[in-house]
Amino acid sequence: MPHSRGWRDEGRPRGGDPASVGEVLQKLMNERVLAKGIVVGRLAGEWAEVVGERLAQETAPARLEAGTLTVSASSGAWGAQVQFLSEELRKGANRALGEDIVKRVRVVVQPEGESRPKSL
Repeated sequence: MPHSRGWRDEGRPRGGDPASVGEVLQKLMNERVLAKGIVVGRLAGEWAEVVGERLAQETAPARLEAGTLTVSASSGAWGAQVQFLSEELRKGANRALGEDIVKRVRVVVQPEGESRPKSL
């Protein structure tokens, strides 16, 4: 069977039988591959309510892993603001998600047009 660059599960052979999109998504959700991104997507949808309109224009939730919410900021100044408000932001994010999963907030600065973020 050919190997594609995107196939990362070396322990399982790729099947030749077609599967519905629903079946594929259900398997991904069960393996928590896609579920992590869905939480960040939910948070992004309510980001302005969590941080306020002005801060939402300059920041965005980027990733949530092992209880750490990574927030991308457009500049060092906005990143410092997020860092200063991190405890309020953590509580607001948990309220928006309806569960206590955000334990800490990490800030990265990623000015528009730059591909690599800088950690604060």
